[in-house]
Amino acid sequence: MGSTSAANPGNEGVGRRDLIRRSAALGLLTIPTAGFLSACASGGGDNNSNDGDQGKTSKSNPFGVKKGGNLDVVIFKGGYGDDYAKAWESDYQKKLGITSTHTGTQEITGKLQPRFNAGNPPDIVDDSGAQQIKVDVLYKNGQLLDLASVLDAPSVDDPSKKVRDMIIPGTLDAGMQEGKIVALNYIYTVWGLWYSGKLFKEKGWEEPKTWADFLTICQDAKKQGIGGLAHQGKYPYYINVAIMDLIAKTGGLDAMKAIDNLDPKAFVGSDAAKAGVEAIYEVVEKGLLMPGTNGLTHTESQTRWNQYKAAFITCGSWLENEQLKQTPADFDMKFMPMPLVPGSKLPFEAIRAGSGEPFIIPAKAKNLAGAKEFMRRMLSKEWSTLFAKEANSLTILKDGVDPSVKLRPGTQSTVEASKAAGDNTFRYLYPEWYSEMDTAIQNASNELMAKRIQPKEWLKRCQAAVDKQAKDPASKKNHRD
Repeated sequence: MGSTSAANPGNEGVGRRDLIRRSAALGLLTIPTAGFLSACASGGGDNNSNDGDQGKTSKSNPFGVKKGGNLDVVIFKGGYGDDYAKAWESDYQKKLGITSTHTGTQEITGKLQPRFNAGNPPDIVDDSGAQQIKVDVLYKNGQLLDLASVLDAPSVDDPSKKVRDMIIPGTLDAGMQEGKIVALNYIYTVWGLWYSGKLFKEKGWEEPKTWADFLTICQDAKKQGIGGLAHQGKYPYYINVAIMDLIAKTGGLDAMKAIDNLDPKAFVGSDAAKAGVEAIYEVVEKGLLMPGTNGLTHTESQTRWNQYKAAFITCGSWLENEQLKQTPADFDMKFMPMPLVPGSKLPFEAIRAGSGEPFIIPAKAKNLAGAKEFMRRMLSKEWSTLFAKEANSLTILKDGVDPSVKLRPGTQSTVEASKAAGDNTFRYLYPEWYSEMDTAIQNASNELMAKRIQPKEWLKRCQAAVDKQAKDPASKKNHRD
């Protein structure tokens, strides 16, 4: 998976009341700001000035990168691959004379935890995937650089502006810990339901806007020997896309913020949480899950869905890239928002949207200057376009992808969904802020989908996770208005 608090790390904000300004790159569209997300947070500047053997600084070389150095780069090789990073590294060497040591892997924790423990981390890391080292844990251990100095540096494309001014407002939020941006979530991501346009056309199914219509399609699929909903059973993160989206769309932003803000009635006592989990449990109770989905990994479940063994699957917008080899040429992958249960406060078009794929610079990186400059260049149109070409995805840079880049059908459908959503976007922050609580909620969902617990017990377990987190005094440093 890809993975995934408008901070104010320096004196510049990132649009404190804007969540996602949908300049959905590609020059195809520019969409108004969402104004959905903000955080009451304050933070310090870059508290690590040990840039090692630094060269001369200038506007075009703000960190004083010296030629002839080496950059140790580790990239999560998942849905987006790592060819984009190799293209970046090649350009970096050509323009700055810096060579790179490149590692592409899915074993982020296995390969990197020993290095962090030994005080010998890489210079820059795409810390993502199922084996991600949790950002909040690294932050609490003092192992991450505050990225304020990168964000306040001159932009590559317009040196009269800061890097942070070139970024879609609100997309820095997911990388905030206690008021500081310590991870750059680079990829513009949406989460929701996916289906095959080909299968729907063949069966005469319409994209369902209500939960009742969604269940009708699942039931029709079952009669024809097709699963209704597939999910990536071994990783309950994915089914929580559906459950938590339903909660936010049913109860509106207040229901979402109650969870992020560790409200004593975030789950138990929340009508929206009750309605959301009961809707998903209806799928389980009526036998509308794809058979065997609870025991499958993400790629196993997604591949069966690609084989037309299920009508729907939940995922983020990295799905198309992750499944390129398994997706039939005429599959016509489509993204859609979560359908509505009765009485929902947000419209059907509302989607969970924001940024994913966190890039971090370890505090003890050997080549700090080189790592900062690399990240600054990631936020240039040239490197953003290189990413889109290699990874079929949008970045957090405003209008950051050349219009000549053609997207595949699934990713194009996320652009259209973003345009339709307009201001109606939302994004939970508890997974980034409180990884232990997130794991507890995922574990409860795993039990729910296996029918070992019912919605009432799910709500109880999730509330217990919230209450436990609320007892940690550090939690008070994270808050959403």
